[in-house]
Amino acid sequence: MIRWAHGEGLDMTLIETMPMGEIDEDRTDQYLPLSMVRADLAERFTLEDIPYKTGGPARYVTIGETGGRLGFITPMTHNFCESCNRVRVTCTGTLYMCLGQDDAADLREPLRASEGNELLNAAIDEAISRKPKGHDFIIDRRSKRPSVSRHMSVTGG
Repeated sequence: MIRWAHGEGLDMTLIETMPMGEIDEDRTDQYLPLSMVRADLAERFTLEDIPYKTGGPARYVTIGETGGRLGFITPMTHNFCESCNRVRVTCTGTLYMCLGQDDAADLREPLRASEGNELLNAAIDEAISRKPKGHDFIIDRRSKRPSVSRHMSVTGG
């Protein structure tokens, strides 16, 4: 797959399963740490860490045999929150400051309450001030419940 993707000039990014939303299955059986995937790939390919950034949480390597880039997004095995500069706004006007937290701000009320942007700007500033330093994603056999009750599709991803 890697040889094909890079042969076609494509970069690849994988992501670990995140415990978001109720599902009918045991998440511990679905979880595969990307550290294990990377170790397996390193047995077959030469992986070199590179400082390439896209503004997202992926950490990239160059694959020596193909020259392509491979990105690892690791919300479970490496909490990347210290470098996260993202928030998400849903189509219903809810602003989530973190994928791994339930805290949110309703932007509809300030939008409806004023013709100008002052109330909206104040609501956004206040919400951003609550952006957490880390998320609470946990997958273990003790807790069968998700860390965050909403599904990723509700958040906008």
